[in-house]
Amino acid sequence: MVQATVFKGSKANIAVKDTIELPDTLTGDKVLVKITYSGLCGTDLHYTNQDIILGHEGVGVVEALGPDAKWLKKGDRVGFGYEHDSCGHCHECLTGHETYCPERATYGGDKVDQGSLASHAVVREAFLHPIPEGMTDEEAAPLQCAGATVFAVLQEYDTQPTETIGIMGLGGLGHLAIQFAAKMGNRVVVLSGTERKREEAMRLGAHEFIATKGKSELKVSTPINRLLVTTSAQPNWHQLLPILAPGASIYPLSVAFGNLEIPYLPLVFNGIAVQGSLVASRNIHREMLAFAALHKIKPTNEVFPLTEEGVKEAISRLERGDIHLRAVLKAP
Repeated sequence: MVQATVFKGSKANIAVKDTIELPDTLTGDKVLVKITYSGLCGTDLHYTNQDIILGHEGVGVVEALGPDAKWLKKGDRVGFGYEHDSCGHCHECLTGHETYCPERATYGGDKVDQGSLASHAVVREAFLHPIPEGMTDEEAAPLQCAGATVFAVLQEYDTQPTETIGIMGLGGLGHLAIQFAAKMGNRVVVLSGTERKREEAMRLGAHEFIATKGKSELKVSTPINRLLVTTSAQPNWHQLLPILAPGASIYPLSVAFGNLEIPYLPLVFNGIAVQGSLVASRNIHREMLAFAALHKIKPTNEVFPLTEEGVKEAISRLERGDIHLRAVLKAP
């Protein structure tokens, strides 16, 4: 048996260290992965009070494979994200939209007992993604969820390079969205509360920056065709809707509870759509990794040790909003 160190949520709402046994003999296409890096995502904060292994941005090295694993080999670098399994037979699976499979197994659900804040994880080969050459494990970790989430919107819904992409929020998702959209050839407009992040936004590839705090009216040089909302707070739609182009689409990407409330008439009279979007399908996930490697798209990370103290510190700082863009934990 493999003795794996894991970090779980608890009733005390803190991460606790534990040890679990993983089987020596793997079944089906299961793969044993030794974790090297794990990203820490805002979604993880919703599970720190539950008895599950935390983390869904894992990168590591293949150590063992089940009898039905055909494509990977020992020593391969792989990543895994939010989804771990699907039925493989429904319409959604057969059309490459397995993230919406009715039988999907996703992080935080009762069908997934693995997480990336651990020394090892066992994941189906079909839901592991090879890491491209030239991309480090540290760089790859946040791409398994944050990168996949923003890239999926730009790729899945047929974004054209002639469009203007608005990105609300320059955080863990937003700073990757800026890079992807800019490298796809789009004009990128970043909206943030204050001027504090202007320089960083422009460095990442933005063409225009708008500080929204205290303004009753916003002005842009080109109306926005697609607005990616990467903030968890409810936007001020009275500010934003007038700068959207007719037929624009809005994509709420962060995890938030409660209702999404948008003024009714501006949507009707301007043909504006609100499109929900989960993480990337496996095909788009792999396209994202290839695109990021080719165009040198990299997350901005703060690195912590993948130890009990390191996990607690990273979670505490993320809860306080004290992480600069992304937190990543490095295995000892």
